[in-house]
Amino acid sequence: MRGISKRYGVTIALRGVGLTGLPGEVHALVGENGAGKSTLMKVLSGAVQPEEGDIRLDGTPVRIREPAEARRLGVHAVYQEFSLVPNLSVAENIWLSRGSLRRNRWWVDRSKVNRSAEDLLDEIGFTGLDVRRPVSRLRVSGRQLVEIAKAVIERPQVLILDEPSAVLSREELRRLFDLVRRLTREGTLVFYVSHRLEEVFEIADRITVLKDGEVVGTVRPRETDERELIRMMVGRTLEEIYPRRGGGRGEEVLGIHGLGRDAAFGDVSFSLARGEIVGLFGLVGSGRTEMARCIFGAEPATLGHMRLEGRPFQPRSPAEAVAAGVAYLTEDRARDGLVITDTVRDNVSLASLRRLGRWGLLDRRMQERVVEAKVRELDIRPPQPWRVVGRLSGGNQQKVMLAKWLLTAAKVLILDEPTRGVDVATKVDMYQMTSALAQRGVGILLISSELPEILGMSDRVLVMRKGRTVGEFDRAQATEEALLAPAAGVRS
Repeated sequence: MRGISKRYGVTIALRGVGLTGLPGEVHALVGENGAGKSTLMKVLSGAVQPEEGDIRLDGTPVRIREPAEARRLGVHAVYQEFSLVPNLSVAENIWLSRGSLRRNRWWVDRSKVNRSAEDLLDEIGFTGLDVRRPVSRLRVSGRQLVEIAKAVIERPQVLILDEPSAVLSREELRRLFDLVRRLTREGTLVFYVSHRLEEVFEIADRITVLKDGEVVGTVRPRETDERELIRMMVGRTLEEIYPRRGGGRGEEVLGIHGLGRDAAFGDVSFSLARGEIVGLFGLVGSGRTEMARCIFGAEPATLGHMRLEGRPFQPRSPAEAVAAGVAYLTEDRARDGLVITDTVRDNVSLASLRRLGRWGLLDRRMQERVVEAKVRELDIRPPQPWRVVGRLSGGNQQKVMLAKWLLTAAKVLILDEPTRGVDVATKVDMYQMTSALAQRGVGILLISSELPEILGMSDRVLVMRKGRTVGEFDRAQATEEALLAPAAGVRS
């Protein structure tokens, strides 16, 4: 790719970017949210048309006008936001474009579809997925594996993986890396976009850093380190990622007693104090998110009870939970957290409409005023409340979702994988905001699969396994080894 430029109105997304890739290479792209990584990959995959620049495949100039044309040329992409058909099964999604599996002109041979999908998943190492299960009933990590399988089935010459690991467990990540190494041995060029620098150093042959739509430099992992990459990405060193925290616990704001829901989780008990950050750690499938959804009223608990500020709390819907002072920043912002096709203004104010008007009528001036204030406070870029959320970077979408809950003046804030798919600089911003909320007396339940995040932010840590709490550690006791052992079922 040579001299690639792309502009959205007055915003310059890419400015004369050049990028090369070699057969059998893993070429990582890193940079802050909004640096231009995803836009550059969308140009390569035909989803975005540049104003300037050219693309060559095997030395031959190509004009990629649409994703279908890119796929015909051997370029396949897996993006952060899923492109699956929810009501179709895993097998049907994998083979959606494969007419060769039809029994005849009118009928699909479902048994052949299922067998072929199972064979493919076994071949690429993604065992354990029920190919007959609708993808709408899969966890986020399962949907990610299906997306990757859809791309790999075409034997791509170039494979783009945009934040593929953000929702994967360690075991799933290991299987993904095994697959990537196998593909590169067969000659596939893999562009790997990620904010997780430790992964980049493990899997990449070369690393290109983008900042403000331009290439800062391309380096080899053995020639640099994480600190230098961070300096290239953000233009400064980040000595302290996690903010210093002080002060003691306040009175209890949320009490959970023997809470359970069918087979998802059960007999969970803990308390959350004002101004406290309680980390909730567990491997994928431990029941963390299912419990959070019960607290938020998205799914009813079938066992136990809760208390909020000393009073019984049993929300029958998210609306009741929000009215009582509980907010939930979901792990899947596109599916559950935001209206991607709507504006920043309307997304930020979505949970606070009753407060922004009188007699059932929305006060547009008040809405504009409070939303603009939140955009400035959280440094949402570009600072344009009228901009469609789907056109923002992942990190700025995450900030929009946080701004929505800050407007509700919540007493309890549940953060479910809050830094999924965001860059280092945005992570620092999110950590600072979370710490500031705790300082103001908000009780925060932090659910995360990233151990450094749990250890760096939490005052106490709870560990879940198979729907049960299996450990509790204060800040001084919590170490990676101490948390991983009960999470994995290893006896100390």
